[in-house]
Amino acid sequence: MDEERIDSFRSSTERWLFGSFEGWMWVGILLLGPILALIFDSPWFMLVSAVSFVRIVVQWLHYMAAKYEITSQRLIIHRGIVFKSIDEIELYRVKDVKVNYSLLNQLFNIGTITVISSDRTNVGVPMLLPNVVGARDRREQLRGLVQSERVRRGVREIDYEPAAVEPHA
Repeated sequence: MDEERIDSFRSSTERWLFGSFEGWMWVGILLLGPILALIFDSPWFMLVSAVSFVRIVVQWLHYMAAKYEITSQRLIIHRGIVFKSIDEIELYRVKDVKVNYSLLNQLFNIGTITVISSDRTNVGVPMLLPNVVGARDRREQLRGLVQSERVRRGVREIDYEPAAVEPHA
């Protein structure tokens, strides 16, 4: 079976700006600087706006530097602009997929997808995909693909907890 590309997406800067408290804060600071500069006749308030603008641009670059791709067999994370890296998680190794979102996130249909896997490069470190548009639907899609890939490979998930095993006397 050939590997098929199912979905490709990035984190959304626009949705982060208007769908999160932090985003609203930076937009507010950006707009407040010129208003305060006019009211108090001081150009120093423009510095506050400049800092906010830089923060928004940095977030945009961070989101543009990461692209997520879901295939029928893998989750692929492309990172970087100048120095690039590619991280892959085989879907049959995915242990859990969850979505976190606030009330404001729900209004703008975004969320953070957390992928926990048994992949050796990510052991104990969840893979975070922040501010993803349609996160709940993408989580369900990913969950279904994980199940399909496990069935295709004949893989069963077994959790082993050393503390739960009684030592033999």
